[in-house]
Amino acid sequence: MAFPPHYFRQDEVVAALKSYWDEGMENPAVLERLHGRTGVDGRYFSRPLEEYKALDTWGKTNDVWIETAVRLAGEAVAGLLAETGLPPEKIGTIISVSVTGVACPTVEARLINTMGLPVNIKRTPIFGLGCVAGASGLARAADYVKAYPDEAAILLSVELCSLTWQRGNRNMPNLIASGLFGDGCGVALVMGERLAAEMSAGDAARLGPRVVDSRATFYPNSEEVMGWAISEKGFEIVLSADVPTVVKQHLGANVDAFLAGHGLTRGDIGSWIMHTGGPKVLDANAEALGLTREDFRLSWEALRRAGNLSSASVLMVLDDVMRAHRPKLGTRSLLVAMGPGFCSEMLLLSWD
Repeated sequence: MAFPPHYFRQDEVVAALKSYWDEGMENPAVLERLHGRTGVDGRYFSRPLEEYKALDTWGKTNDVWIETAVRLAGEAVAGLLAETGLPPEKIGTIISVSVTGVACPTVEARLINTMGLPVNIKRTPIFGLGCVAGASGLARAADYVKAYPDEAAILLSVELCSLTWQRGNRNMPNLIASGLFGDGCGVALVMGERLAAEMSAGDAARLGPRVVDSRATFYPNSEEVMGWAISEKGFEIVLSADVPTVVKQHLGANVDAFLAGHGLTRGDIGSWIMHTGGPKVLDANAEALGLTREDFRLSWEALRRAGNLSSASVLMVLDDVMRAHRPKLGTRSLLVAMGPGFCSEMLLLSWD
């Protein structure tokens, strides 16, 4: 993971937002109440809070997005290569995901220039999957290395949510988003079977879990539940109060059907790696799956520390699992995220 250097407590963000909107807040207590219910203590920001007022056009904001995204992506990928010892020539593809800014050439293309990465890397930039993209990107990376078992796939997620704040928009979804979402960059390495055997050199503890299978599910006619309304002002969030309801209606059955295909049930899952969402979404996940808040403890903790990082959130939780809460050998995990569409993606993982 990589984060911008600017971190602010939730009360500092509230104070800044009271003066951020052009006409001020008619009822500041509403903002304080909403932010106080997000489960977030503080978040990382691309710029100091006082600099956001000057970002009064989408062009200015997106320029900051590109600058920050390339810097964070470079830090994250460089850290990944240093930590794993992966030779850059083994990188077969970089899959980059984001839903908070646009760049052409894309972020991973700029990394090839700034980091001197191999010029034959296959690039797959993905825009528009939102929060689900962390899981979807991992699944597509796992698909890639099945075809190229001697290569590695890198998933790069850069989400700078603070750069989507809408000046003059004080509707409920925008107020909630301003208290929930943060900035950050996640990166993951998925190795082909033969490369993994070579890199581990008999030390399986160096490796993360094996991706057994994945499943994507699209829920028809639910596009109004979550997404962006894009205009000359940039990205205006679409965030329906129906999100928890959709989760409760679908997630349990989706998980059961996926696991049944492998002769498993929910009881066979030893750890749950869940996108952070927000308090209502995490509670809906638990209710849909018959689980408790403790089962999603690491997701709640990630939300508290850094807010919802959109597609990077589930990678943050996975990173916490791998570094400090690694399951015992033989444990199966289920990694789950949901996003615009409305849709879900889940990966069955095995800690071999």
